[in-house]
Amino acid sequence: MYEKEIEHKMQELPEDLRAEVLDYVEFLLKKYRGKEIGTRKFKFDWEGGLSEIRAKFTSVELQHKVLEWR
Repeated sequence: MYEKEIEHKMQELPEDLRAEVLDYVEFLLKKYRGKEIGTRKFKFDWEGGLSEIRAKFTSVELQHKVLEWR
C-alpha cells in the first residue's frame, strides 16, 4: 500500500539516513513480531513446576503460603 511512497522518500534521503531508517524498521519488526491477534499461543513450559511439592501441600495450603509471602 505504501511501498511506492516509502521507496520514493527513501531515494530522497542521504545514504547514512537510509541506514538509520533500515535500523528503525528492523527494530519495529523485532518489537511487534508475533503480537498480532491469534498468532501467539499459550506456552505451558511452567506445567509440572511444582510437582515435587504435590505430596506436601494442598492447593489451599499453597494459596495461604502465597498470602504469607506477600
